[in-house]
Amino acid sequence: MVNAGGSMDQPSGQRAVARCAELGRAPYSEMEGGLFRPYLGPSYRATCDRLATWMRAAGMTTRMDAAGNLLGRYEGQTPDAPVLLLGSHIDSVRDGGFFDGMLGVILGIEAVAHFAAAGRRFPFALEVIGFGDEEGSRFPSGMLTSHAVAGVLEPPDPAMSDWAETATLASALEGFGLDVGQMHKASRRGENVLAYVEAHIEQGPVLEAEGRALGVVSAIAAQHRYRMTLRGMAGHAGTVSMDLRRDALAGAAEIILAAERIGRAGTDGLVATVGSLDVMPGAANVVPGEVVFTLDVRAGTNAVRDRAAREILAVAQAVAKARRLELAISMQQDLDATPCDPRLTSFMEQAVRDVTGADPRLVVSGAGHDAMIMAHLAPVSMLFIRCAGGISHNPAESVTDADTDAALQAMIAFIGLFERPFG
Repeated sequence: MVNAGGSMDQPSGQRAVARCAELGRAPYSEMEGGLFRPYLGPSYRATCDRLATWMRAAGMTTRMDAAGNLLGRYEGQTPDAPVLLLGSHIDSVRDGGFFDGMLGVILGIEAVAHFAAAGRRFPFALEVIGFGDEEGSRFPSGMLTSHAVAGVLEPPDPAMSDWAETATLASALEGFGLDVGQMHKASRRGENVLAYVEAHIEQGPVLEAEGRALGVVSAIAAQHRYRMTLRGMAGHAGTVSMDLRRDALAGAAEIILAAERIGRAGTDGLVATVGSLDVMPGAANVVPGEVVFTLDVRAGTNAVRDRAAREILAVAQAVAKARRLELAISMQQDLDATPCDPRLTSFMEQAVRDVTGADPRLVVSGAGHDAMIMAHLAPVSMLFIRCAGGISHNPAESVTDADTDAALQAMIAFIGLFERPFG
């Protein structure tokens, strides 16, 4: 592994960390004093240009597909060789960390750079993919671009507006010379894609608590995400008596507490979260007349997730009826639990064992990843890297050079193990 005095000109965990940090500031961010890199924004363009430069330096040819994903290709031993895809996502949440998504893209580039420096080719091509829209931080639909690659994209609404209502999906794509009606052409169905492998920070505390640099993902949790709207009646805070109020915020608070209670009582990694709440009219002296909030329910199995979601939605309907509120519920995301491929998991376990000298920890990911969608196209595997305090989606997100170098060595070892059946 490289230490603090190692060369930054060579593929290494140290260089990967430094590159992620470089991409955490302008022009690669649209947020002053923090990181925000929305899909198809100016910072996204700048980031793709920088990543493409690094890809070409690592011996790859580069292109942008019809959905706005960035790809770098390192050819195999023959021009028509099948493909092993490595990668993660380029976009970020608002005020996010440097390593969520981006570290997986950079580690893919570093792995290819390692093999290119050695002049090593495989019976398959290596492609590094940077997905454009995993987070859904610009448009109200996450993982659009991995859906496109996997060939499972439902025709998107061209008039879908971004959260800031400054652009539509169609106009944003046009700015990159792309056509919303052609996004489906990013599909890799019918091509010989052997597998998709994603390295990612854990975004949880398990590896740190157990003193482990790396973990192997066995499955990705099932997820339901809803947008819920409660409508009551706005009124003067001083003149509307308590028994006559139709307070939308009080109703939302009751539902939120029920979601927490049901989430706490669950099994199999069940969690329930209300992460966004908009109150209208939002004045100190007005009874809230409307509240729009999100509900995110996740678990290790579809059955546990579905049961909890039904319970929470039943409470919401009961609360709305008792408080004389109108309730509207729309599903925003529906992701099934995704098991990682057993054969690839065994390769990744062996790779981690070879690098760390210890039996690897198998982890169920509570966070969603592009790998969930890519499983519709090809077998998937994921490698987790320890992050300080399990903190993610936060500027405090942090990894060490040593852990990242261990991840790079594990990726290199995995690719070597993946090659053996071709020998």
